[in-house]
Amino acid sequence: MGLIHPLMGIAGLAGLAIAAAYALLVLMAMLLWRMRRMPKESPSRLPPVTILKPLCGAEPSLYENLRSFCQQDYPEFQIVCGVLDPADAALAVVERLVAEFPSLPIDIVINSQQHGGNRKTSNLINLLARARHGVLVMADSDARVGPDYLKTVTAPLLDSGVGLVTCIFRGIPTRRIWSRLGAMYINEWYMPSVLLARLFGHQGYVSGQTICLRRETLRAMGGLEVIADHLADDYQLGEGVRGLGLRIALSHYMPTAEHDEATFDLLNRHELRWMSTIRILRPRSFRLIFFSFTLPLAALGIVLNAADPVLSPAAWALLEFTVVARLLLYGAHRLGDERSLLSDLWLVPVRDLLICWVWWRSFFTSRVTWRGREFDIDGSGIMHRAP
Repeated sequence: MGLIHPLMGIAGLAGLAIAAAYALLVLMAMLLWRMRRMPKESPSRLPPVTILKPLCGAEPSLYENLRSFCQQDYPEFQIVCGVLDPADAALAVVERLVAEFPSLPIDIVINSQQHGGNRKTSNLINLLARARHGVLVMADSDARVGPDYLKTVTAPLLDSGVGLVTCIFRGIPTRRIWSRLGAMYINEWYMPSVLLARLFGHQGYVSGQTICLRRETLRAMGGLEVIADHLADDYQLGEGVRGLGLRIALSHYMPTAEHDEATFDLLNRHELRWMSTIRILRPRSFRLIFFSFTLPLAALGIVLNAADPVLSPAAWALLEFTVVARLLLYGAHRLGDERSLLSDLWLVPVRDLLICWVWWRSFFTSRVTWRGREFDIDGSGIMHRAP
């Protein structure tokens, strides 16, 4: 019994040290990304591009999001929008844009054909048949971009060794509290984790917010059909590109993505799907993700450390350091934002506890909800429609 308290104190101090180190590293990764050097000149050769937009439902800002893709400062591009359901409300938004931009080639595809369990990928396969150009950009419906987007994301493909270009992105919430928590998940945990992994050489990140590649590359890896049953369709696309010996480039461009979570249940289901995807892709290291939840880890550390008062001064110093670094991370992505810096400060501990809860739940379920449909996910990440 005499050793228990000192061991608990040491374990608590170790947890606090890990929390402080991780909080510092992700903050550094985020700041280094913000200080990166942008390309000074746009490429002189700009290949014609087809933008593929799979749609499902009229999201709150769908018109503004799609319109931003219509306003590209780019010499030649086509937009192909598509739905699986002829009654989809997104069609009215696209038709409005067709009338607003009569000189821009905007094609509409209505095709209910399913090519696999992943409905988004099935939609993309249907859209691909109408693509006119050799460079393809696939972008989610909630993405919003500026006029220089196409110039920036297509530039890395001028290097023949690059097979795919993707982007990190920033979540912009609607006013609802659940939407604000959802955006914090992206901005204060997921994106910083991606940048930290990249800082240490991991190149596996691919996001559906932007996937830019040559049609010939897609054809060489077997087409979208090979990923039509996968939950992590973007990751599998990246794996196919790497399998061809080509690199994945992370663009300097950062689109925004709107988050509109109406209820806690919808937020919870959404994040559980994301977390389950990570568990499937990283089954061995998934348990270690707990060390990235800096505030819960630090709180656990200070509780354990209370068993050995000798170590308390160092423990409290590490706790203070962790809290300060976490708050700086909260503020880093809000620089230049229209929102008040202090508006969601009180949500920081709520956000960190909630992500801890979602992580824990993901160990005990293989069922996810996507666009109102439930799927069981097997160990290979294959989607099966739930009974």
